[in-house]
Amino acid sequence: MRGQAALVQRLALGVVRPGRQPLILVVLGLCLLAIAASAPEMPVLLAVWAIAGGLCAAGILSALWQMLSDRRARGDLRSALALMEDDPAPCFCTDADGAIVAQNKAATLRFGELQSHAMARALAGILPNATAVILRHHAVLERRGSAQETVVTQRGAVRLTAHRLGVGHFWRIDEPLGPTQTAGDGIGLPMMVVSQSDTILSMNGAMRELLGRRATALAEVFDGPLAEGQQARLRGGAGPVDVLPLVLPARDGRREIYALPGLGEPAAATVAARAFESLPVALLHIGADGGLLAANRPAQDLLRIGPEVSGTLASLVEGLGRPVNDWVMDTLAQRIPDRSEVVRVRRKDHDLFVQITLSRIIKTGGPSLLAVLHDATELKTMEQQFVQSQKMQAIGELAGGVAHDFNNLLTAIGGHCDLLMLRHDRGDPDYADLEQIRQNANRAAALVGQLLAFSRKQTLEPEILDLRDTMGELTHLLNRLVGEKITLTLVHDPGLLPIRADRRQLDQVIMNLVVNARDAMPEGGEIRVETRVVRLADPLYRDRAEVPAGRYVTIRVQDQGHGIPQDKLSRIFEPFFTTKRVGEGTGLGLSMAYGVVKQTGGYIFVDSMVGVGSTFTIYCPAYDLPPSLGADGGCGHGTAAEDAQREVAREPPGRHRAGKPVVLLVEDEAPVRAFAARALRLRGYMVVEAGCGEEALEKLEDPALEVDLFLTDVVMPGLDGPSWVRRALERRPGVKVVFVSGYAEDQIENGSIGVPNSVFLPKPFSLTDLTATVEGQLP
Repeated sequence: MRGQAALVQRLALGVVRPGRQPLILVVLGLCLLAIAASAPEMPVLLAVWAIAGGLCAAGILSALWQMLSDRRARGDLRSALALMEDDPAPCFCTDADGAIVAQNKAATLRFGELQSHAMARALAGILPNATAVILRHHAVLERRGSAQETVVTQRGAVRLTAHRLGVGHFWRIDEPLGPTQTAGDGIGLPMMVVSQSDTILSMNGAMRELLGRRATALAEVFDGPLAEGQQARLRGGAGPVDVLPLVLPARDGRREIYALPGLGEPAAATVAARAFESLPVALLHIGADGGLLAANRPAQDLLRIGPEVSGTLASLVEGLGRPVNDWVMDTLAQRIPDRSEVVRVRRKDHDLFVQITLSRIIKTGGPSLLAVLHDATELKTMEQQFVQSQKMQAIGELAGGVAHDFNNLLTAIGGHCDLLMLRHDRGDPDYADLEQIRQNANRAAALVGQLLAFSRKQTLEPEILDLRDTMGELTHLLNRLVGEKITLTLVHDPGLLPIRADRRQLDQVIMNLVVNARDAMPEGGEIRVETRVVRLADPLYRDRAEVPAGRYVTIRVQDQGHGIPQDKLSRIFEPFFTTKRVGEGTGLGLSMAYGVVKQTGGYIFVDSMVGVGSTFTIYCPAYDLPPSLGADGGCGHGTAAEDAQREVAREPPGRHRAGKPVVLLVEDEAPVRAFAARALRLRGYMVVEAGCGEEALEKLEDPALEVDLFLTDVVMPGLDGPSWVRRALERRPGVKVVFVSGYAEDQIENGSIGVPNSVFLPKPFSLTDLTATVEGQLP
């Protein structure tokens, strides 16, 4: 870097350009003075003298102001240079034309000497659209004092920051952000990335240290052209170095060149052999017959082998999908191009994956291979997690898609079963068979609900719940589920706060957790269910989740069972994954619990120790009731209230029976339409049926047809439910609407939102659900 005084002088010339306005004003003033000397009349003379004096004074003041601005600008330049000199990130100063006039040490080491070049030249090696990025920054800097942009590249995210500096600009480059650094920065082996035109795009720290400088072209690094498998001489900072170049193809025609120690000489007394041992990279030397010749210390530590290696590479690793020896021999014979492979190491203590790159070496005794090994366990784990997330997403999409058709079938089965049960009393021999059909249909509906809960696509009906009441009513059912060998203990926090959740789904979550705890204790024991109020002053970080600070109500289900092995804990909430034996579990219980809790806005965690037991903890946000509601506050309906509601639904419609209210039923599934029409006619309604939206609009063209309610499916061929209803309401604005669908309401693109006087009834629905909803719309 040049001296600071010289840089300030150069920057002052390039960045701070004094204006010529003061000189022009003074010259004009002097000209007017000359004209005034020849003016014959006194009034004209005085006016010219006044104007000339004003111009000269303005010029002098402008010159003084310019000098003050120049001094301030030079002070800013000195401050900028002092700040950027030791900055670890590359920094540049450019003039008004965008040419680089100064750069710090980091910029010189990273990009070389670029003074007088355009700023886009420095960014061309790291950004594919450097010129466009620079133009965007210039446009922003014209309006504001600074600009910043993060550009995602193949090697990571690059952040470019620019500040307005006088009439020039100050630039700072941070690349890349996050764990991914410049290619090769994580290894001690010298490497660089080269373009198709032999331009060096980047080099890691080991290569820069070996060269002692930042090179821009491949010809500046090696003496002569590179030959596959042959040693080359590298122009190191401390003198020439003999290396073995390993060239690997990358994307977009780029190449990754690694500088490996030469292994052309036998025995361990050569400089190359000493370098082979001292390099901090795991290396294996493989002979022409595929046998292992040598392994350096990092390779021995990675593979857990001794210094006297023997055998083949296949005796150490596995998992290519084809024999490892075939891969080695094909590389030796140059039948396949050099490329990296991720394999699994044959170790019994834990899973270890390594990435192996083979490079062919030519020597007098025949070709051999140099294998470079990198620990790829974390990479493989991330890949498996990504694949698993894709599978879970696919299952979620499948669950949402299947639900519509499956719920139509269940609606028809359950509905016609309800109609048959109206004609049979409990003493009838067929009543028990019908009850079995209805119970199994309900079980199938619950299974669909579990799939939808896992995919988070079910329609929840949240209400304010006091867990002391809801869990107290649930205890009777839980006691029957756990049996006589197991003791169920329920403990509540005296200051328990209410929560807002779907009671039916929350009860199902607790039942699943208690049933799992029971199955984990075949010899008996205690299941402890606790509720507490927890106040988190700071966010809770656990299992890759963040629980924000605040007040929560926790539900803890603890058992004394056999526990869950640690290697299975990470998969415990996956769908279809179960620790039970074949035929004893579907693997949907915990995934359903996870989906319901997450959709409610809560969190669920598990702690387990083999032989001690397991504890599942649910965090639900506490809900503060308004003071006017009190302790009860209408927190949901109990079982008795639900039974009363069903009894009301069974009553015939009162004032509507005489007037025969008319319902326009639109459903494309014939079995569902037949069940709904019969059920409504039995309740005293007049039903007009239509198989699609177009047919419904056709029937509504008859002015003599008076309709009190539209009962329509949402998803149908042609016009969907909301579309034809909106058209119909233009002529009949007072008609009430009931939408039904096998999809969740929030998954319908054009759902009932925006349609006045409408409610949503999810499928499958029973006869009671249907009649209660219709009567609720027709008071």
